Amino acid sequence: MHMWISFPFCSMYVVAMVGNCGLLYLIHFEDSLHRPMYYFLAMLSLTDLVMCSSTIPKALCIFWFHLKEIGFEECLVQMFFIHTFTGMESGVLMLMALDRYVAICYPLRYSTILTNPIIAKVGFATFLRGVLLIIPFTFLTKRLPYCRGNIIHHTYCDHMSVAKLSCGNIKANAIYGLMVALLIGGFDILCITVSYTMILRAVVSLSSADARQKAFSTCTAHICAIVFSYSPAFFSFFSHRFGGYTIPPSCHIIVANIYLLLPPTMNPIVYGVKTKQIRDNVIRILSGSKNTKSRSI
Repeated sequence: MHMWISFPFCSMYVVAMVGNCGLLYLIHFEDSLHRPMYYFLAMLSLTDLVMCSSTIPKALCIFWFHLKEIGFEECLVQMFFIHTFTGMESGVLMLMALDRYVAICYPLRYSTILTNPIIAKVGFATFLRGVLLIIPFTFLTKRLPYCRGNIIHHTYCDHMSVAKLSCGNIKANAIYGLMVALLIGGFDILCITVSYTMILRAVVSLSSADARQKAFSTCTAHICAIVFSYSPAFFSFFSHRFGGYTIPPSCHIIVANIYLLLPPTMNPIVYGVKTKQIRDNVIRILSGSKNTKSRSI
């Protein structure tokens, strides 16, 4: 079945690479997209590229060529990149929620609050938060003695999947992993919830129905990105703790891979369809290339 499983994985990876690289190209070269919302979207696209590229190429090597071995140091590096950039993904979604809050609740001060230096600082702080919180994972995992075999029942090196191979005490790994999940995921979800609560209050207070619809439409793509990112994460989290043995391990593995592959695949599609400025620029570029070809013919 590996060969059949590899086709959707490969197709989604290609879509993710083309879509996110296309978004980065548009945001870089189109002056009309040099705005805070699109800078945060560029951060999200860059994060998605690194996140899915950390796992999918190795998974495809397993499916296609049966290259199932990975060195311990290489495994630690992959683990670091995966957890750092999943944390970064959550942080960028939180920043995008704050961006929508400022744009809707303080529209006249939007450009003065979210200046380019502020965007660069909060983006770097989000990246630094992930790095500083995930670095201890590698040291906690490396210090453990390993004598229970060397087979990970997964397509990539997850922190607890590697730690469970140890014959030592992994209580510190489990506690720290839960603490990081609460510090990153819990804090970001709280900020997103508060932001959208304030947005909802501001939108409901608008007198015009057109104004309410326009305000809600600016949040649609971001809400879709949140759903694509957090739904597989919540399923994995709760099924591991409350699902017991009713859910087969293969289901956990597939959902864990979807968690890393679905957001990078769907985010550029959703933003390309739901965001008028991006959609118009894509249509203009495509129509311009067709006109150039017709003139050459």
